[in-house]
Amino acid sequence: MTSYGRTDVGKHRENNQDNIFVSDDPVGSLPNLYIVADGMGGHAAGDFASRYAIQMVVDFVKKSTVRNPISLIRRAIISANNEVYREAEKDAAKGGMGTTMVIGVIDGMRLICGNIGDSRLYLINDDIRQITMDHSLVEELIRSGQLERNKGRNHPEKNIITRAMGSRDEALPDFFEIGLSPGDRILMCSDGLSNMVENDELRDIVRENEDVREAVDALVERANYYGGNDNISAVVIAV
Repeated sequence: MTSYGRTDVGKHRENNQDNIFVSDDPVGSLPNLYIVADGMGGHAAGDFASRYAIQMVVDFVKKSTVRNPISLIRRAIISANNEVYREAEKDAAKGGMGTTMVIGVIDGMRLICGNIGDSRLYLINDDIRQITMDHSLVEELIRSGQLERNKGRNHPEKNIITRAMGSRDEALPDFFEIGLSPGDRILMCSDGLSNMVENDELRDIVRENEDVREAVDALVERANYYGGNDNISAVVIAV
């Protein structure tokens, strides 16, 4: 198993509020750990929120004696949420800050992931399948039948997040578990990639670039080619 991750400021933002963590080696009781976080808040607060949340999750995992991956990730997210929320309460400059987060762990031929917000995890083989479900106003409108999915990408309220870490004193992540096959690729990304590049093109870029570093670089380059409207983060894992 190999992986590579990269984050890029994009073409229109002055600072990068995305942060990532990539480890093919064990972290605590987890066999590996991959995280993408997209911060929200003022000029410095969004960057702090995503970076601090990742740090708190990794520190929790390293210290925990919990062996069940889903239980461990859930507790790590809840703990990190509390820490980010407390930081926002202490410092007026960080008030209202928060971050999305998607976490992936590969245990044998099993993928376990948790997410809060609209950063995503995709499974890519002959097709592409979004495993996570966005916590966003647009996704709620789609699920309730008020909006067609193909119109969601350009909806004016696309960026309204309904769940995030640190924005309130409780975190409500979702969890997913799927089986993997040899040759599968996993893509984790912030919305700076998924909003700019269609799913079919994401699939084609990952499949056409066998080297994970080349795949990630090509994804970032394509998002910037289409405008780079937001910070761009991508992690590609080859099973």
